[in-house]
Amino acid sequence: MIRIISAALFAVAAVFSSANAQAQQTLAQIKSRGVLNCGSNTGLIGFGAPDAQGNWSGLDVEYCRAIAAAIFNDPAKVKFIPLSANDRFKALLAGDVDVLVRNSTWTITNDTPPGLLFTNVNYYDGQGLMVRRKLGVMSVMQLAGASICVQRGTTTELNVVDYFKINNLRHTIVAFDTGPETLKAYDAGRCDAFTTDASSLYSERLKLTAPDDHMVLVEIISKEPLGPLTRDNDSQWFKLVRWVHFAMLNAEELGVTKANVDQMRGSTNPEIKRLLGIDGKFGEGLGLSNDWAYRIVKHVGNYGESFERTVGSRSVLRMSRGQNALWTKGGLQYAPPIR
Repeated sequence: MIRIISAALFAVAAVFSSANAQAQQTLAQIKSRGVLNCGSNTGLIGFGAPDAQGNWSGLDVEYCRAIAAAIFNDPAKVKFIPLSANDRFKALLAGDVDVLVRNSTWTITNDTPPGLLFTNVNYYDGQGLMVRRKLGVMSVMQLAGASICVQRGTTTELNVVDYFKINNLRHTIVAFDTGPETLKAYDAGRCDAFTTDASSLYSERLKLTAPDDHMVLVEIISKEPLGPLTRDNDSQWFKLVRWVHFAMLNAEELGVTKANVDQMRGSTNPEIKRLLGIDGKFGEGLGLSNDWAYRIVKHVGNYGESFERTVGSRSVLRMSRGQNALWTKGGLQYAPPIR
């Protein structure tokens, strides 16, 4: 789910653009500071959420830890800065965070303001709808005349209006200013259905009074490619963040895991040797040591391990890989080679 960028954000972007020439290298600042400032969700189970003790977990959180591992050889050197949907882009442009990894959808609206740059897609998502099981509804096409809870001013609202119009389904939008307000209203019975990104639906369902009384419908009504963003004035930093994801994908494809990565350093496979920094100097262009990808896998794991641990079969969400499977397994996750 994304909030439409306001005129105020464009104003911030304009100020940022004028300062580009004076901008310091992001990586140098991070190394000097000794910690990565990572913009995160305020609390989305599976992607980015702190527990009662303040320990963060989630797929996006592990991406931040992987970046820290590549830089510092220490995944703990991350400061997580929770940001609302409305504030996330402004915080990145203002320099409050070094990278934004907060289930943000790659759209032209989010991609074109000066200063913003998506690095890649770390989760292919789509908008879905959740209903109460007692309604007996198994398809969106059975929701004619339904009321739908949605967060106001988001592409989520636009998507559901478009979908219902295209399919000639009468409906009533019940909009609220924030995500928590929207979910609370649905839980209280103020509408028949609740809509947001499908991945978020599984997470939000756990917060309902009686989670098992609700189900996520099978239809996906939009494309929601989620990914990290950097500022667009530092190409080296942009490439570093992008290649962290690619390294995790390549590791999975090559069968390099957190458990076997040390053993794999003795592999005769040239692709594995390049990945783990045994052959070549592929960290230099990123401003990193040549064992940067080894550090990522050693401390965090490959993409598949991270996925299963945070949102997949080993998590409370138990979501399938689906489109997020490797390209060799029929999915969309595909990384350029390290060579």
